[in-house]
Formats: sequence, C-alpha cells, structure tokens
Amino acid sequence: MPSLPSSLQVLPPAQPATLVRGQGAAFASVLLIMGLLLAGDTSAAAQHGGSAASGDADPILQIRSASALIIDDKGQRLYGKNTYQVKPIASITKLMTAMVVLDAGAAMNTAITIVDQDRDRVRNSRSRLRIGEATLSRREMLTVALMSSDNRAAAALARTTFPGGTPRFVDAMNRKAQTLGMSDTWFADATGLDNRNRSTAEDLVKMIRAAAEYRLIREATTRGELSVYPFAGAGPLEYRNTNPLVRNPNWHVELSKTGFINESGHCLVMQTRIGGRRLYVVLLDAVGKLTPVGDSNRLRTWLADGRRIAEN
Repeated sequence: MPSLPSSLQVLPPAQPATLVRGQGAAFASVLLIMGLLLAGDTSAAAQHGGSAASGDADPILQIRSASALIIDDKGQRLYGKNTYQVKPIASITKLMTAMVVLDAGAAMNTAITIVDQDRDRVRNSRSRLRIGEATLSRREMLTVALMSSDNRAAAALARTTFPGGTPRFVDAMNRKAQTLGMSDTWFADATGLDNRNRSTAEDLVKMIRAAAEYRLIREATTRGELSVYPFAGAGPLEYRNTNPLVRNPNWHVELSKTGFINESGHCLVMQTRIGGRRLYVVLLDAVGKLTPVGDSNRLRTWLADGRRIAEN
C-alpha cells in the first residue's frame, strides 16, 4: 500500500482530540474507497478476462476467443471464459453428425450421390460436389464432411442414414446430445449452417470426448489432405483440412473440427497432446479467421513457459 499523506499520519498527543477523531475518520474513508476500487477491478477481470489455473508469478494466458474452455483428461481446468454461454457452433456440429452415422451402423462402402435436396438453401454456400453428378462412398462423404467441412456431404449423410431421412437424423443427433449430458445443446440440422445449432464450451468438451472414441472420426479430422474421385472418368478433387495445426509438426492433434458462420464467429475444438498431456480445447466466437489458431499457439507457449507439462 502506498504511504499515507502526511496529513493522515498519527498526530502527537498535543493535538486536540477532535482533530484526531476527524483525521481518523478520513483515514477510514480512504481505506474504504481503495477497497471498493480494487474489488471492482477484480470483478471486471473475472467477468471479461477469463481465468487460468496458475500461480501469481505465471504469465497471463491471453485467449481472444469470446468463449473458451481448456481442460485436461484428468478433469483439471487450465482456463475458462464464458464457458456456460450458449452460442451457435456452425460446423462443429459435424462431429455429432459423424457419431450418429457411425452409431447407425450404416454400410460405409455404400455409394451416395449428391442430389438437389443436399443443396444449401440457408446460406447458398458452395461445394465442389456437383448435384446429380458427384458420387462417393459413405466413408468418403464422412471424411470430406469432417476434414474439409463440406456441407453437401454432411447433408447427404443425414438424408441417407435412416429411412426417415433428415428429420429422423436430426432427432437422433439431439437424443445423442442428451445421452452425453449436453443439456445446453440443440441441433436443427446436420451441417451447422442453421444458426439454431447451439451449445456451450462445457457441453462441447463432452462431445469431443465422445467423438474421440471413434477411430474413423479421429483419423478423418486429423488428416491433412485427401484425394477423392466423385466424377466418373474425371480426375481427383483435392481436399485439405480446415485446421492448419494438423499439418504443423509441432502439434500432436488427435481430433479436430473448425466451424464458421456469421452468427458463430470462428470456432475450433480439439483433442491434442502438449508435452505428453492430453487436453480438450474449445474456442468459440472468435472475430478473426486465424484467432483460434493463434489462441492455440498462445496456449502451447503458456504451458511450456509455465512448466505445467512434462518434458518431452
């Protein structure tokens, strides 16, 4: 605490008693005001800046995504910010889409052709899988939907998995979410184009954990590149993973999914290992396209600098 002004120092006995009492009251008022100001600053930091499980000497982890949760496989929370805020999740949805397809036990080698019903009429997003022409196996459709976030591929999966078509598929997505304890999550479609697909960082950690139990999802979401042949007699279509970290040799990504629509901002969820420690990372509602990647790199640096991980 800074030293008190000389006018507030303890007075010698020769001072009148009334003056001592007056200055004592002033001193108490100063302490009260300082305490209120400090409390306000602490409260504001907790509301807006997020929190990290670290000691006083540790550097502050700067996460710029609006909502974030970082937790390890033992349940230790490393960082949290707005973790219970319900937000649109865009193509993060496709992790649930993939789980429902695989749970249904549908034949993965069955050929699926893109039809007009698979067209995006919500946002008119583009796809290189041409309507009435593109045909891939269900496995390839699933891989393209997860790795490169193709919306027609995801829509085709929802349309063809159950006899009841897309409506039954979406019902199965919501039942799966409830089974996983995702109480603040709701799905309206299988692509994530509908902004009514909503969840929280807390719920998405549960979805990451569940999705990581499926080998095909792990493989598809961490594959860097893929060539497919959807058009008879034509050359391949080349796809790349929407998360550049899977191609970065400094990262060990075990599961990944990105997402973006205007309402959701830029999103990224991952299961990853840093220094031998398995982490679940949820980053939602970032303004910049590369902000979730930047947040991830800041997390990695923060962990290394703070010696919170085992040595490689």
